[in-house]
Amino acid sequence: MNDQDKYSIDLEIKYQPLEIIDIPKLINKCTKKWQNISLCNVNNSVIRLAVIEGEFHWHKHEKEDEFFFVIEGLLLIDLEEKLIELKPKQGFTVPKGVMHRTRAPTRTSLLVIEQDTIRPTGD
Repeated sequence: MNDQDKYSIDLEIKYQPLEIIDIPKLINKCTKKWQNISLCNVNNSVIRLAVIEGEFHWHKHEKEDEFFFVIEGLLLIDLEEKLIELKPKQGFTVPKGVMHRTRAPTRTSLLVIEQDTIRPTGD
């Protein structure tokens, strides 16, 4: 099994404008180790809920920035020369073109905001 087969990344938008999104309920429904749910579009961006444990592969996005906001747990973002630790209610932007990898030592939930043109697994 290659790395990308380990991830469940649902690209279909689940909610339209004027719909309530119950984040805690969605988190509780997640049963996989690495799950991404595309919640909604805002202008030219997509908001995704990620519930993860483990690590993602090294990758970069040539044309898009990526913003991570931790809801619960601990998110580690490896950059080539630096380690970022995000605790609940902390956010961080990885600029386009920067090689990175995300890791969660325990079950972690977060929001990811990125352009709707992004390929979540990297370019």
